[in-house]
Amino acid sequence: MNLSISEIRIATRESKLALWQAEHVATRLRECYPQLTVRLVPMTTRGDQLLDAPLAKIGGKGLFIKELEQALARGEADIAVHSMKDVGVHLPEGYTIAAILPRENPYDAFVSNRFARFADLPAGAVVGTCSLRRRMQIARVRPDVELRDLRGNVQTRLAKLDRGDFDAIILACAGLIRLDLHDRIRETLPVALSLPAIGQGAIGIECRQDSPVYPLLAALNDADTALCVQTERIINRHLEGSCQVPLAAFATLHGERIHLEVRIGMPDGSDYLAASDDAPRTAGRALSMSYFHSFASYVKSSTKAPRRAMLHAFGTASKAASSLRFTPTNASFGPSPRDLE
Repeated sequence: MNLSISEIRIATRESKLALWQAEHVATRLRECYPQLTVRLVPMTTRGDQLLDAPLAKIGGKGLFIKELEQALARGEADIAVHSMKDVGVHLPEGYTIAAILPRENPYDAFVSNRFARFADLPAGAVVGTCSLRRRMQIARVRPDVELRDLRGNVQTRLAKLDRGDFDAIILACAGLIRLDLHDRIRETLPVALSLPAIGQGAIGIECRQDSPVYPLLAALNDADTALCVQTERIINRHLEGSCQVPLAAFATLHGERIHLEVRIGMPDGSDYLAASDDAPRTAGRALSMSYFHSFASYVKSSTKAPRRAMLHAFGTASKAASSLRFTPTNASFGPSPRDLE
């Protein structure tokens, strides 16, 4: 350990969930390096301030991390703690995600005061979410419900539900669990209905690559979670995805194999591409990067095109996959089955 380091300062947003995540990282650091002082540097980001419009219309999830990165640049903090689903694919030059902690429950939660399950929603029910990813998937299976924008932190969203603005809202299970709000989860949505966001449930630590703190963060990295999140982010990078793109990608480890599911389409669910694949874990990064680079390149050119172009795109991507001995195991296009019970 660098003996010149006596303190680690953590830049974090001021929401209850962000503070929980930052304090969780602080606790882990204190456990690993009890001789160091660790303190939080809370701050408000533009994403926390601009609550009157969907993220996709005001700049995306980068609004939640820009101020934290600026604090690193000014030397006011040594590391920044993020929800990995908020981290853009292109970090500023000289910055890196130095560690990704073990993943919490990565799935979406159905939250309602009136209905026990998503399937119980009647036609015309009002469902709150600001995520284009969730909108795309819900609209495909339940075009009869009304989807309305929902912004704010977890407590604000729950308050809007409780005052009757919505019949149900969709939140991340991880945030509710971390805030000890398990009892608000009426149903954990299956991936058949709502594939999670890239990086959902994972906490990442960003720092400058030239920071003396950088080597210390390896002790907090969870290799399994990092492999899955990095695999998901490959898709995001090549599709130039953000909260402005209805995109879901979710990787899981099964013994010595890594499995990846991807969905992308139009916000109203009208055009849609879904695929899943797996590869040996030992070659997972190299093979998945090669395959999904090809896959993403073709999908990127097809997402604004009609279904015929999407079908052609996947066919071409499948040929590229075959040349890598990495064959798609499942793919679907167009409307999905609506019976998800």
